[in-house]
Amino acid sequence: MTHSKAIIGVISDTHGLLRPEVKKIFKGVDLILHAGDIGAPDVLEELKSWAPVTAVRGNNDKGKWAAGISETEVVQVGSIYLYLLHDVKELDLSLAAAGFHVVISGHSHKPSIDRRDGVLYVNPGSAGPRRFTLPVSVARITVEESTVEGKLVLLS
Repeated sequence: MTHSKAIIGVISDTHGLLRPEVKKIFKGVDLILHAGDIGAPDVLEELKSWAPVTAVRGNNDKGKWAAGISETEVVQVGSIYLYLLHDVKELDLSLAAAGFHVVISGHSHKPSIDRRDGVLYVNPGSAGPRRFTLPVSVARITVEESTVEGKLVLLS
């Protein structure tokens, strides 16, 4: 992706459920990142029909369909480097030192966007079945030149 502005749809913890509202929120995105606990291969197939997809395997992604999915991915959008993994607690590198601008994770089902030491941490929350009283949500990331901003979008 070389154009100056890119919109990225970020989703996690679908656990086999891809809600119809997500399609509206991700309409026109340049890329979709799935931060694990996908739940079923048809979730990825549907997302791929909307935009290119990069996904990582979550702790609940088991079986043949998930075997080929990596636990971490690095995505470059323009001059911005994004690090994708399921559980941020398993992060084992210094992001700023490694040149990463954004970390995307899921697992906790708690949506959050936080900037620490110059790195944007995005957890889109869970877009799948509701869990406890946690919101159902996704995120959108806008990359423009060398800046990156994240926004949470509640589905319910």
